[in-house]
This record gives sequence, structure tokens and C-alpha cells, in this order.
Amino acid sequence: MTPAVTSAVDGVEERPGLLARLAAGPVICAEGYLFELERRGYLQAGAFVPEVVLEHPDRVTALHEEFVHAGSDVVEAFTYYAHREKLRLIGKADLLETLNQQALELAARVAAQSGTLLAGNVCNTNVFEPVDQLTHANVRAMFTEQVGWAAECGVDFVVGETFRYLDEAMIALEVIREAGLPAVITLAVHREPATGEGMALPEAMKRLAGAGADVVGLNCTRGPATMLPLIHEIMPAVDVPVAALPVPYRTTAEQPNFQSLRDPTYDGFPGGRPFPTALDPFTCNRYEIADFTREAHAAGVRYLGVCCGAAPHHIRSMAEALGRQPPASRYSDDMSKHVYFGTEPSLAPHNLEFGRRL
Repeated sequence: MTPAVTSAVDGVEERPGLLARLAAGPVICAEGYLFELERRGYLQAGAFVPEVVLEHPDRVTALHEEFVHAGSDVVEAFTYYAHREKLRLIGKADLLETLNQQALELAARVAAQSGTLLAGNVCNTNVFEPVDQLTHANVRAMFTEQVGWAAECGVDFVVGETFRYLDEAMIALEVIREAGLPAVITLAVHREPATGEGMALPEAMKRLAGAGADVVGLNCTRGPATMLPLIHEIMPAVDVPVAALPVPYRTTAEQPNFQSLRDPTYDGFPGGRPFPTALDPFTCNRYEIADFTREAHAAGVRYLGVCCGAAPHHIRSMAEALGRQPPASRYSDDMSKHVYFGTEPSLAPHNLEFGRRL
């Protein structure tokens, strides 16, 4: 397996880790693998199990490379929903270790080649129940498996994300810290701006930071417009870096999470709602993602990304909003030579005139 960090002993200076990079400036972590690979026809919506890691590893590698090309500072192993419960659900629990190790290896190769950070990943298990201690033990066992494989791979840190319950997030944090790895812990907020236990978000973030999380914040479910107000509430509550990774959809105060979005122009959805496969009309454009990035950064957010629904152009826009020029910026729009809308002096006047009528 490709190592995540080249040792100074080998004559190459060791890369700075997550905390050093955060101290130097904001870190971008591209997410969105589930939705993007579903759109490309390599992953099934519903269970959302990342079998693509084994069935089409080249497609996963390509997406890792595209996100880095667009400006991501992190290659996050695609082990989201690769835990024991999800694989049990589709009758493939025997693939658990193989899938996780393959996902980590694919990510490690791209991280090593690009000099980016390598992140492991654990997420909501969907079996956690606050009052059932047996589920707590089962959750801990699932996290221990996945974090153990990530540690063996040499990840720089582990992302624990999309937790509705603070207590489940706390278990993930404990397991990550026991492995001796930095932890980025993010909660998912649905309609109610609180944890699943009903705790206010600033207090939840304070508890995560107090328990040793290196980065705390929010990811998924909410778009930029309905996540930013919550981020503003969280910022004063903690003294660790804050993360903000919205979904790229136009959520509103009335429909604050992407599961709640409704399309008044079409009613033929198989499940009765646009989520998850018909959210196209609500997608944020790249300039809206840039606006979000500038506002979040101005508020003090230091760990930025885009979650389910993200594509490489969203990540490029985020990077450019921070003043960066990733390789993909070579192909950023330049309309000066467009046949109808350009400003290049040699363009034909009759085409420019036609453009004014379009």
C-alpha cells in the first residue's frame, strides 16, 4: 500500500499535516463522491453503498484526481457508508475489509502523487439509538474496524461526519483519538437546528472540541443559505477550527435541508420528492459556491468543502474564491473570445450584433 507521507529519512521533506496546514490557511476538502458517482452510473441511489470501489476502482481514482486538479487539499478515502451495517443491508458483509482497504489504497496513491493530505472516513451508522447501550457498543465496534484500517494505511487524519446525534459523534471521536489520529468531526443538521438529542449546536460543538476534536462543524443536508447562519452561531463557541461543507443546493428557510426540497413544476418523482435523484433544478451554480466560500472564510471558517451533489467545478470555484489557482483554473471561463458575447477586437461585428438579440 502506498504510504501517505514520505519520510524525511528517505531524503524528502515530510509534508505538513492537517493542523500545520490549517495554521497556514484554510483547507479545502472535496466530498460528494456518493452523488457524483451515482450521476455517472457507478453507484446505486438508495442504499448508497460504495461498491464502485471494488467494481470500478479506476472511476474512483479518476474522481479523486479530478477533485485534486480542481483544488482540493485532501483526498478523502471513499469509505462513507462502507461500514458493517450498510454492507449487511445489501447482503455483502463479507466485502467489508476488502472494500475499506481498497478505498484507502486508491486514495493513498492519489494523495502521495499529488502531495495532498490523506483522510480516512467514518460516518453515521444508522443503528445508533441514544437510550440503547447495545447500539452504542455496536457503533463503537464499527468505527474501530474502519479507523483501524485507516490507521494502518497511514492516513493524516480521520473525518467523522454526517452525525445527527452528538453521542454517536462522540463515540467516533473517542475511537479516532484512541488511534492517535487528528479528528475532523461534523454534524448533519436537518430541519431542526439542533442535534438529534435536541442540544443547541454551539453547545454540541463546544463539547466535541472539549473532548479533543481538532476541527468541528457541519456537513451535508443543508445548502449554503441555510448552513451559514448556523456556522455564525457556532464560531464564537469554540477555539478550534470550524468546518463548513454544505450540499450545493438552494435550500431555504421553509425547506432548509435537501431532503425537504419540493419542486412545484414536476410531480412525477418515484419517491414523491426530488431527493435524492432529481435535485438538478436546485443546484447552486459555481458563483454561488464562490459567494458562500468568501462569506464563510470571512466568518473565520478554516476547513471548507462541498458535500453531496458537489462536482469538481464547485471545488475549483471554492479554491478560486480563496485566491488560489489550481491546475483546473487554466480552463476557467474567459468569454472575451466568444463569438456572440466576446470583447476581442477581431470578432465579427455582425455576430456581436446578433449576440445583443439573444
